[in-house]
Amino acid sequence: MSDVTLRLFDPDDTDWLVDQHGLHYACEEGFDDSFGPLVRSILDGFVADNDPACERGWIAEAVGQRLGSIFCVRHDATTAKLRLFLLVPEARGLGVGRMLLGQCMGFAQEAGYGGMTLWTHESHRAACALYARTGWRLAGSKPVHSFGCDLVEQTWIYRF
Repeated sequence: MSDVTLRLFDPDDTDWLVDQHGLHYACEEGFDDSFGPLVRSILDGFVADNDPACERGWIAEAVGQRLGSIFCVRHDATTAKLRLFLLVPEARGLGVGRMLLGQCMGFAQEAGYGGMTLWTHESHRAACALYARTGWRLAGSKPVHSFGCDLVEQTWIYRF
């Protein structure tokens, strides 16, 4: 998709991101309405106190339409955390996810992190396959009951 661009997250994107996460996970994963407030709290925290030297968020767009997001935040002094990776359905399979992930990982490395971590669910098969293809390693998984569903939570890590 050659007309896709990445731009920095703007606080004006918050409502769109909360809505998209809530809609996506309700429709595709059966999540209850507790997920949207979690996404809002993550974004509110990012807006309130992110350090742009070591934390950033990006929005993928094409022809003025938002297609997805990804965030790099500080996990600890040496590790970045990938958060809020999302693609709208019409952007899937077009390389937008690879573009967002590459931007996030490149930024984390340039910011001086030695590695990255992320938390997801095994039901996110396309994202997990992308992580594996780009060198991430599954570090652990466990069954949980979250957002009104029985899920298998996963932690992935990447070392630069």
